Amino acid sequence: MLTTFVIAVGLAMDAVAVAISTGLNLKGAKVAYALRVATAFGLAQAVMPVIGWFAGYGAGELIAGLDHWVAFGLLAAIGAHMIWGAFQQEQVADDLSCLHTSRLFLLAMATSMDALAAGLGLSFLRAPILQAAVLIGTVTFGLSLLGVFAGDRLGRRWEGRAELIGGVVLIAIGVKILIEHSL
Repeated sequence: MLTTFVIAVGLAMDAVAVAISTGLNLKGAKVAYALRVATAFGLAQAVMPVIGWFAGYGAGELIAGLDHWVAFGLLAAIGAHMIWGAFQQEQVADDLSCLHTSRLFLLAMATSMDALAAGLGLSFLRAPILQAAVLIGTVTFGLSLLGVFAGDRLGRRWEGRAELIGGVVLIAIGVKILIEHSL
C-alpha cells in the first residue's frame, strides 16, 4: 500500500503542475472551479491505469511506443495557445477557457499518459489494479485541488505574466516527458 501511495504521488505531479498553471489563469479560484479541475485530473489518473492494465494483455508495446508523443503534442499545443494568448492585446479579467470541458479533457489525458504506462506495467506484474487506480485518482484529486489554489495565489501576484508562465510550464512538462522516455 505504501509503494502504491508513492507511485500515486509521483504520477500526480504532472497533473499538479498543470493544476497550478490552471490556477494561475483563474484570478480568483472558486471552489467549484478547483473541484472541476481536480475531478477531471483525478478521474483521468484513475481510469488510465485501468486502461493500461487491460491493454497490457494485448497491444502493450504499441501504447508504450506512442504515449510520450501524444502527451507531448497535447501539452505543447495547449501551452503554445496559452503563450499566444498572453501576448494578445485583449486581456480577459478572468480566463475561464481553461475550464472548458474539451480543454480539461485534453489536459487530463495528456497528464495521465504516465498513469496509462503504470497500468501497463502493473498488468505485466499481474498486480491488482482497482485498489491502485482508486488510490492514484484520489491522490491526484487532492493534490490537484491544492494546486489550483496555489496557482491562483501565484497568479494574483504575477497577474500580467500568469498565462505566459502557465503555457511555458505545460510545454516544459511535455519536453520532460519526451526526455524521460528517451533515457
